[in-house]
Amino acid sequence: MSAAGGRITTHVLDTSKGVPAAGVRVELYVLHKDEEKEFKVKVAESVTNGDGRLDVPLLDAGKLEQAVYELHFDVEDYYAQRSLEELGQALWTVVPIRFAVSDAASHYHIPLLIAPGGYSTYRGS
Repeated sequence: MSAAGGRITTHVLDTSKGVPAAGVRVELYVLHKDEEKEFKVKVAESVTNGDGRLDVPLLDAGKLEQAVYELHFDVEDYYAQRSLEELGQALWTVVPIRFAVSDAASHYHIPLLIAPGGYSTYRGS
């Protein structure tokens, strides 16, 4: 069931440099289950701007549903732009974040804080 007002947004910050992470491709999937297996369907894709944010929400205008979603942050290309000395050992290629939407009228802001050796997330506002 979808409701007006619900949306999914994100931003990406590079905590190793203290700057927004520009140029990170973000994909949003909704998860489905049938009797035999679980599968994902891509519902949106975007790229972070110079402020590490998306220009528009990944989902809005009543398209958000009560469901389990998964964000994929393609950080491999972002790290490839950095020098080897600065980079150290980048471990991550894609960072997946799976979360449940229980209120389709709410704003779900899921930020990603990245560094070559780790990442974290939280529910933002």
